This record gives sequence, structure tokens and C-alpha cells, in this order.
Amino acid sequence: MDRNIYEAAVEGSVTTLLNLLQQDALVLDRFMVGCHAETPLHIASLLGHAEFVQEILSRKPELAGELDARKSSPLHLATAKGYLDIVKMLVSVKPETCSFCDRDGRNPLHIAAIKGHVNVLKELVRVRPDAARMILMDRGETILHLCVRYNQLQVMELLVESIHDHAFLNSKDNDDNTILHLAVADKQIEAIKFLTTNAAIEVNALNAYGFTALDLSTQSRRDVIDWEIWELLRRSGAINAKDIRSSAHEFDSAQGAITLTSHENHPTNELQPQNIGSGNVVVMQNDWVEKMSSALMIVASLIATMAFQVGVNPPGGVWQETRSGASTTESGASPPQTEPHDAGQSIIADYDPFGYDQILAYNTTGFVASLSIILLLISGLPIRRGIFMWILMVIMWIAITAMALTYLSSIVAVSTEKSYFPSPIVVLIWFGLIGVVLLGHIIRLIVKMVKYFTKLIKQRRQASSSIV
Repeated sequence: MDRNIYEAAVEGSVTTLLNLLQQDALVLDRFMVGCHAETPLHIASLLGHAEFVQEILSRKPELAGELDARKSSPLHLATAKGYLDIVKMLVSVKPETCSFCDRDGRNPLHIAAIKGHVNVLKELVRVRPDAARMILMDRGETILHLCVRYNQLQVMELLVESIHDHAFLNSKDNDDNTILHLAVADKQIEAIKFLTTNAAIEVNALNAYGFTALDLSTQSRRDVIDWEIWELLRRSGAINAKDIRSSAHEFDSAQGAITLTSHENHPTNELQPQNIGSGNVVVMQNDWVEKMSSALMIVASLIATMAFQVGVNPPGGVWQETRSGASTTESGASPPQTEPHDAGQSIIADYDPFGYDQILAYNTTGFVASLSIILLLISGLPIRRGIFMWILMVIMWIAITAMALTYLSSIVAVSTEKSYFPSPIVVLIWFGLIGVVLLGHIIRLIVKMVKYFTKLIKQRRQASSSIV
């Protein structure tokens, strides 16, 4: 009998079902008390036999709550296949099945979101909106996390517009990732556009590793999509985690505690200072640091390349042959061009050893300084703050100065006595320029220190007056 009713369910034959019920009126009841892997209602729901499902539900609606071997209800199966008419039948007789979880901890709304069945999800949310807030236990994910994970943008838009719950929209998984974190990590540009224009989304929420969505965008490789994502986040008011901590410390001391994790939409979709306040300073400083790091990397690479070329190919070239003996002149002296040498050695080292040593010293200094900059920038150390960038700039000054001195020494070494080259004047001009730049930075540092100590004195006076 069981086999016959299973075959009827596979075929969706209502006539066969009625004949079997005439032969045995308890045929459906046995599926509720026995140990069966699945019921005929599961099979009919899976295959989309709406009339067969309607007939069973009219006679035995309790079967809508039966679970198969995977703890899936008939509603799970109909939802997975997107059979809207069958879904409506099942939830009409047993709406609580919307909250039933299968062996993977997913209820029918989760299944509809994963599969992208928008119409089915609308019906389920209408019947049991509370089921949409159920969290998957294994990952701590909500239905919104599933929408992003399975790239179901249309479903996510439906849920965000239907459920107006700030806590739900900004809920986090076990790694404290919001849906914006997941969308940025997966580079879902359309989802990011939608989320960053929603005022309820916290664009500066921190995950378990202390990263904001903007931090995740800057960690990936730099292609067109990465820059577009970065621009969308910055326009929505997103900042890096380190800027949140530093800005919060500054604001706490001056104005009290403030929250930087809120989303702020701008009608013109631009970062306006009057809308962001002091956070705009953080954004500008962060832009400066990123631009300076990129510029330093390019210049350091060029200097390292030039220094390497000077090192392997010094001014004047190298000897092309090996000479082991030396001929003498009438006075008994050996001319430089006939002194013993090996092929590949510098010619200028034999003619002007002191000049060659100068060239080698300056060139090596510039080469090592440029390599140091490259190493620090790619080391992964937290050198993105302004003070570290100033240190790198000082090293860059050393590298540029060393290359300038290398050039001057090379020109002097290969020039003849008749040629006139005002190297002392050029050196003085160069060091004068460096002195002016250095003096400007020293004055700027002094001004900052004066402001800092003035602010510190004022705070101490205020604290003393409040105590009195």
C-alpha cells in the first residue's frame, strides 16, 4: 500500500489517491505514526503536484508538519522549488512550519532567500515575519547574510525594505561581520551601492578582527572594481578602524563621547565638511597618507633602478680585457692605462680611486635608502599613520640627496680639466633647498607642539577649577 501511494504521489494522480483511500481510510494516518523517510506530501510538494497536495491537505492537514529524514517539511521542499501555489496551501493550514528548521538549521525563508524565489519569500514574510529574524546557529548568520553570501540582491532589497529594524539590518555573524562586510569582501558592487545608500546601515561597524568595511576594501588587490567600492564607501562616510579609534579619543577629550559608526547620507553623494564635521579631517589625512605611500613606492623603485645601473655600470665603463703585466715609461712609472687589471673592473677606479669611492658611497647610500622604503611599505607593518610617513619621507630625502651627489661626483669624474662645471654652486643650491624644506617642517612641528602643550595646560586648569 505504501508503495502504491508513493507512486501516486510521484505521478500526482489524485484519482489513484482517492482509490487507495477507499481501500484503506487510514493510509495517510500511517505516515504520521510510522517511521518513514518522507511522506507522500513531501513528494508531491517537491514535484509540484498542486492538486495532489490540495487533496491530501483537505483530508489530513497534519501532514504539513511532518519532517523527512533531513528534518525538512513539505514547505521546505516546495519553497526550494519555487512552487508559490503549493507554498500558499501549506502555510494556510500550518503557518508555524515557516519557523521549522531543517538539519542545516535553515527555515523555509532561508531556503527562499538562497534560491532567490522573491514571490515565495514575500508570501512567507507576510505569513510569519518573525521567521525572517531567525539566526543560523552554525555561523550566526541572518537571512540577510545568506542573501549576500549567495548573491541574491533582489531578495536582500525586498527584506531590507520590508523589515524596518535597525538592529536586524546591522546584525552580525559569528565573526561580527555585517552584510556590508560580506558584500565588500565578495566585491558585490550592486549590493554595496544599495547598502551604502540606506540610512539604517552602519558603514563603520567593526568585525571581530577590528576591521571596518573600508579596511576590507583596501586589503584586496587594486583593480577598477576595488577603486569603485572604495569610492562608494568613502562617499557614504566610511572610514578606517584606526581613524575611528583616534578620532573617538580626540572627540572624547574635547566634546565627550560620540559615535562614529552611524551612517550619514548626503544628498549630493559627496563628502561635505559641514555634514561630517571633524571626521572630514580624518578623511583628508587618510587620503594624504595613501597618496604619499603610493608616490613613495614609485619614486623609491625608480631610484633603486638607477642606483643599480650605476653600480653595475659605473661612469667611464669597465675594462673589456684582462691585463696581468705593466709596461713602464722612460721615467720608470707605469701609466694608468697599462696597470694590471681584470676584465669587468671599473676604469675610473684605476684613474681616480678617490672619485670612484665617492661615487660608490653616494650610490650605495641612495640604493639602500630606496630599498628600505620599499621594504617598509610592503612589510605589512602598521605604518599608515602620519608620523611614519614623515619618517619615510626623511629616508626619501636621503635617497634623493645621495643620488644627486652621485650624479655630481660622476660628472666631475668623467669631465676633463678644461671643462667647467660649477659643482660647488649646484651643491650649495641643493642643500639650501633641503634646508628650506627642513626648516618649514621644523617650524610646523614646533607649532604643533605649542598647540598640544597649550591644550594640555588648559585641560589641567579646567580640571583644577572643577575640583575647587
